Order: sequence, then structure tokens, then C-alpha cells
Amino acid sequence: MAETKVIVIPDGKICDYIDGKFRNDTPEEYVRQTIEKRLVNEHKYSPAQISIEYILQVGSNKPRADIVIWDKDVTEKTQATIKLIIECKKETVDARNAKDGIAQLQSYMSVCPNCEWGMWTNSIQKFVFRKYLDESGTICFMEYNDIPSADGNLDDVNRPSRKSLKNACDDNLLFVFKTCHNHIYVNDGLQKQAAFFELLKVIFCKIEDERNIPNPLQFYTTSEERSNPDGQLTVKKRISKIFEKVKKRQGKIFDANDEIKLTPRSLAYIVSELQSYSLLNTNIDIKGKAYEEIVGANLRGDRGEFFTPRNVMKMVVEMINPKMDERVLDSSCGTGGFLVTAMTHVINQLESQFSEQIGLPKEQWDADTIRVFQDRISEMAATNFFGFDINPDLVKATKMNMVMNNDGSGNILQTNSLLPPHEWSDDFRTRLADALGIKKGEIRNHNTIAFFDVIVTNPPFGSKIPIKDKAILEQYELAHIWENNKANGTWSMTDRLQSSVPPEILFIERCTQLLVPGGRMGIVLPDSILGSPGLGYIREWLIKNHRIIASIDLHVDTFQPRNGTQTSVLFLQKKTPEQKNKEVISGTMADYNIFMAMVEKVGHDKRGNPIFMRDKEGNEILVPDNDNVLVMDKTGEGNTTVSHQQKKKVEDDQTPEVPLIFSDWKKQEGLSW
Repeated sequence: MAETKVIVIPDGKICDYIDGKFRNDTPEEYVRQTIEKRLVNEHKYSPAQISIEYILQVGSNKPRADIVIWDKDVTEKTQATIKLIIECKKETVDARNAKDGIAQLQSYMSVCPNCEWGMWTNSIQKFVFRKYLDESGTICFMEYNDIPSADGNLDDVNRPSRKSLKNACDDNLLFVFKTCHNHIYVNDGLQKQAAFFELLKVIFCKIEDERNIPNPLQFYTTSEERSNPDGQLTVKKRISKIFEKVKKRQGKIFDANDEIKLTPRSLAYIVSELQSYSLLNTNIDIKGKAYEEIVGANLRGDRGEFFTPRNVMKMVVEMINPKMDERVLDSSCGTGGFLVTAMTHVINQLESQFSEQIGLPKEQWDADTIRVFQDRISEMAATNFFGFDINPDLVKATKMNMVMNNDGSGNILQTNSLLPPHEWSDDFRTRLADALGIKKGEIRNHNTIAFFDVIVTNPPFGSKIPIKDKAILEQYELAHIWENNKANGTWSMTDRLQSSVPPEILFIERCTQLLVPGGRMGIVLPDSILGSPGLGYIREWLIKNHRIIASIDLHVDTFQPRNGTQTSVLFLQKKTPEQKNKEVISGTMADYNIFMAMVEKVGHDKRGNPIFMRDKEGNEILVPDNDNVLVMDKTGEGNTTVSHQQKKKVEDDQTPEVPLIFSDWKKQEGLSW
């Protein structure tokens, strides 16, 4: 097997996506690299058409244009033949800046005779211009929705067809979400949270329109509509019609009298930013990262909510391995990341099953098979996936995440799940009972709620949000005072309640109550529960009621930059009554092995910045990206010539390795799930 070629990156440098040269790692460069990836992967420009830091002649000055593009068939690449110029700035540079704003871009376009298009962006603002001459021969600029793709089709810029919708790559969807949210926040006078929910409505409209097959897309604004008040009103009327359909479909998310509160001008701008993407088909990791980052920035509360990094969620779900016929719950669902990850895991199983049954990969399925597949996904979401959260805003955000990723919002319900079940609201119990296929009266108390096969969750934790309500505490054995028999090291529960208990302790027991016998959970917990001498009673209770499957010690920076609490993921399988009785009669606990691992690298540092793999000398490295080989056109002999082998950094992250090792260990231990 050929050895993988590794390239060392000098300290403080990055490797350019287009030409492979090393450049300084700066905020501006991050923006440029993201745009370069969009040009190649979304707009389908060949790297051979693109030049980076191209020197222009502007009077006596020779500035460098960040990115220039020529038409594919241009034989002589000169300033005179440039077709498109792109200027990339860091977030703090405003478009109105006299030196580095859109005026700079337009001056560059003006000195390039054939340059018809230009784009200026700082990742939260984007402006696209098309250059033309008026009747007097004066250079003018008309604002457009987007630059044309490599095929030069302008119809798709103004009104995309279903076939022309693009899948977002890398951080571009995050760029778009940030741009839209920032526009609303700045121009509509809304607070960040209110701005987020207005953006949410528009995203729902986008998804509803994508689903409206085979009808032509209605979620669009032409460049002309966007640039004048009458056109903006037309766009608002068109999108409002879609929102009426959204309200009917998503009656549990939006009220009947809800409306889009954005000004016509802002709405037209946001539609223009979103319209070229397929939100349904874009890779789930790209969507999830973009969505959860913007949700976290706007809806993070003060109840100990620290959203779980995506790599940790993926590790937990792969290890817990939910199946197609199992009910899955996140009892503190936050933004819905755990549920979306679990749902995706099950969808992959379903896709394999379908492909095996019909003997064709998904790419070759016909329309009827795809429809049956989507119906099965919706059915699973409606019957097998559940999320609870106390924060009504996060409940709405989770539903949106499920809709955007999995064609179904599941059963995402707002409640304080630590309350006694008889105190859960009538609406919550009714909807939960309907989804479970049981009678509402069967949900009586903490002993009658064992409904779920799998739980994956990261409960809120912290001494600043203790539970003091006696009616809540008396449901839980772990809320009682326990006494330690120092002679034999055992603990015994007393009849007395503690005055207050951190929520994560109660969530352990509530999750156990919610599991069916034999059900399993993966739960993120602070390390104090697993190691503090004074909390030994919790560990004894855990051993008595569960088989401890695994304990994964996470790096201290896992939840940084917002929280430095040392955490672990505990994997538990609830014992059946027969197993517990057998141990009581024998007076001994079952003997078994426990899988233990330490994740020493999580792919980011305490500031949240990514950390990449390095060589023995401490230098970052690049490896060939075999999923991203760009090719030239076929030669006259019919052969395809490789134009550019893309290279990539590899995040220094051990979480993907843990499920693979765990899977082998699980087989050795005879665990069938």
C-alpha cells in the first residue's frame, strides 16, 4: 500500500485551497478559504480558472485582488480578460469603509474592461455587483443576488430550479445563517433572540417550498425585485403564502395568527441569500454545525445549558447504537443535536435495508421508492423519537432542527421532566400518551413512566441551579440523605430528604425511571459524581440498578469556551426486575467487565478554536483529500487528467476512534446491541 504523503505546514500558516501555497493564518484568510471552497464545490469553477492575490494595475498603484476568475475558454489570462473579482475581508471591516469596502471592489472592476461581476464579503455581509455601461457610457453597478456559476446561467441566480439547488459545503451555510441573522438584527431593530425566530420562519418556508414537489419553486427573489420597494412587497406576498402552508403543517410550532414580521426589504435580502441552497439535501453535519452554532449564540439560557459538541454526540450515538424499532429520548434536548444524530444513525440503517431489499444503491432509486423511504422516516420520527426540554424556545428550535434534517419533528415537548408525572401539564401528557399509543391515565407517577428503549442526553448541571421543591425531591431515592457504613464501605438510604440537590443527580434517576427494563442510556455527567467520596451513594445506587457498560473520560476543554467542567459519558443498561431479584437472593452483584477510555484530544482548544494533527516536531500537517480530487476536462484522447489534488488538515480528535474500539469490545463481552 502506498504511503500517504504528508506535508508540513509552517507555524502560523495555512495551505491555500486553490493553489496550495502557504499563506498567513488570519481572519481574512479564513473568509477567503471558505469562499474558495464555495467557488469550486458549489459554483463548479475549476481551479485553473482562478487566481489568488492577482496583481492589478490601478493607475500608478498595483494592488492585489483577493480572488479573480476567468471564463473557462480564455486562452490569455490578463487583467483585460478577467470576468469576476472577489474581495474577502474580516468581520470587523464594514462594507461602507472607504478603503476596504465595496468602493475598493468597484474600483478594481472598473479597471478590468471585461470584468462583469464582483463580490465583496466579510462573512456576515455579502454584496454582489454586475457592471454595465449606461447610455452615456458611464460605468454603473447593479446589485445582484449572487455571482453566476461556472456555466454562466443567470436564470438560476434569479430563480433557481430544483435541479440547480446547491448543497452547501464547509462553513458556507454557517456564513449564510450569520449573514441573515446579522441583517435582521441590524436593519429590523429586533433583539438577537427575536431576530433568530424571524430567521427560523423564513427557513421553514424554504424547506416547505423544497418539499412541494413537483411544483416550481416559489421561494425566490429576482435581483430586480430585491432592488426596489414594489419588488420587495411582491416577495413578501409570495413568501407569506408559503408561510400559511407552514403554519398548517407545523401547527404545534406556530400559532394560526403568526406572521413574518420582517420588513419587505429584509425579507427579500434573506430569501436571496438562502434561495440557491437545498436545505433538505445538504450534508447533515454541515447543516447541524451551522444551525446549532447560531441557535447556541442566541438561545443559550442560564439553566446550566451547555450544548454538547457534535463529535461527542456522534461518539455517544454510535456507541449506544439505537435501532429502527427502538424508542429514543433526550430528556434535556437543548437544540436537538442528540436526537438529530440518533435519527441520522437509524436512517442510515433504514437506507441499507432498503438498498438490500431492492438491490440498488440510493442514487438509483426511483421516485416511488424515495417516497416510501421518506414516509418511513416520517413514521419513525412520529413514533420513535422524543425530546423534552423546559425551555419553550429550545423546544421550537429542536423541532426546526428535526424538520431540517430528518423530514419530521418527532415528539418534541416542553415540560419540566423532573416534576412528578401527575403534575405534568394535561397537554403534555395527552400528546405523550398519543405518541406512545397508551391511555393518558397510565402516566400516573414515577413508577409508571418506563417507556423508552434508548436515552441519550446531556442534562443541565451545576450547584447554581439546585432543586429544592419537596414535591419533586420525594420522587427520587438519590434526593434522600444516605449514610455511609464505614465498617464495610456501604451506603444506606434514610427517610430524610436533602434540602437541595443538583439537577444532574435527579436526572440520572429520572432517566432510569424513563427506561424500559434492559434499556440503555448514554449520559454526560460531571466527574464529581464518579469520583467524589461524598457522592459514593450515587455510585452504589448506579451499580444496584444498572449494568455499567462504559465510562468515557472527556478532555477538560470539551465544553470550552463556555464551560470548563470536567465531564465523562456514562453508558448504563437498566437491570430487569429478575436480574435485581437474583442479586438480592444471592447477596452478590453480577461480575462483569466495564469499558473505559480517556479522550485526550477533542479537536479544539479552550477557546473553541480547532486543533489539527501535528508531526513529531509539532508542525501542523496536510494529507491528500481523496474525497476532493478536482479534474480538468477530458483530453482529446478521451482521458481525464487530474488538475489539482486537494489537501486537508486533520482535526486532532480521538472521539471517532472510541466507537470502533468499543464495538470490538462489545462483541467480546457478548452484548448484542
